[in-house]
Amino acid sequence: MNTDTALWQVVINMPDALKTELLHYAEYLLIKYPKVIPIDAPDEQQHGYGSWAGQIFMSSDFDEPLEELEEYM
Repeated sequence: MNTDTALWQVVINMPDALKTELLHYAEYLLIKYPKVIPIDAPDEQQHGYGSWAGQIFMSSDFDEPLEELEEYM
C-alpha cells in the first residue's frame, strides 16, 4: 500500500471537524516547506553518501603541523 492510499483510508474515516483541521495543517506544511523533494522522485539535486567520491582532493601534507602554530607546540 502506498502513502497516498494509506492517507486516503485514514482521512475518509475522520469526522468533518478533523478533516478541516487536517486540511489546515496540510496547507501550513505546504507553505512552510515549499521546496520539499519527494523521497521517491529521482532528482539530480539529491546527494547521498559517496556522491562526491573522486571530486575532493586533500594535500599530501594535510596531517603535517602548520608552521604558523610552531610556537604553541
